[in-house]
Amino acid sequence: MMKSLTLTTPQLDLELQPPDKVLAWVDSLPPEVRKEISPVWLDRVKSSSSGDVWALSFNMIERESGSVVGVCAFKGPPDAYGTVEIAYGVDEPFRRRGYATQAAEALTKYALSSGAVTVVRAHTLAVNDASVRTLEKCGFTCMGDVIDPEDGPVIRWERRVD
Repeated sequence: MMKSLTLTTPQLDLELQPPDKVLAWVDSLPPEVRKEISPVWLDRVKSSSSGDVWALSFNMIERESGSVVGVCAFKGPPDAYGTVEIAYGVDEPFRRRGYATQAAEALTKYALSSGAVTVVRAHTLAVNDASVRTLEKCGFTCMGDVIDPEDGPVIRWERRVD
């Protein structure tokens, strides 16, 4: 398993973090944000080794300033059908600059080129217009409303291998 990985976009370096840094980041979050973190994903992080791209998160680093502007990740390894889910978030002061779109596209390209993934999935809340626009720009198709076991009612989006 690889020890480090950096995915690049026009403005960002997405740097895979080791488990201890991911857990420290989670601990640093305000309680209302921390409660939104998937317990299943946290357990996966705790039991993973450095370089596990399907379990750990990437810091989104703005290349020009060196600032961490957000975090993105796969929510787990590809399932038996070759489906993997992505998640991303950009910190408030850095929103509306295309960073979510760049991160989502980089994760999607990585997954679809891995040989293990045929479908990349993402979920949005009905009220999150910014995330809907991000996924539309990345070529995702709206699959409709679903009930996610962790997040409740969400809109499912998918992009399939070409």
